[in-house]
Amino acid sequence: MKNVIIFTGTGPVLILTTYESVENPNFIEKLSAKGIKKFIAYELSEDIVKDKYQAHYTTIMNDVKQEDDLRVLDYNGHNVFYNFSFKDMGQPVYHET
Repeated sequence: MKNVIIFTGTGPVLILTTYESVENPNFIEKLSAKGIKKFIAYELSEDIVKDKYQAHYTTIMNDVKQEDDLRVLDYNGHNVFYNFSFKDMGQPVYHET
C-alpha cells in the first residue's frame, strides 16, 4: 500500500493506493478522471500516516478492496500540509499532461 501526498492546483490531498507507482498509467488515469492532470507526488511511510490518522486510517484501509484501487484519506489541504514534515516525504514525482 502506498501512502501519497498529491500536491495539486487546489492544494495537497492524501491518498492511499494499491498501485505500485504513482507513475502507473491507470493511477494517472484515475486522477485525471477526478480533474487532477498536473501534480507533484510524495510517498510517505505507512507508519507515519497510521500514527497521524489512527482509526480513520484503519476505516479507509478496510474500504480498499480492489487490487488497483485508490482512496482519499484526507482532502483538507491545510490539514495534510501541516500533518507532515518535508523530511517525512520521499522523492518528488512530477506529472503533467
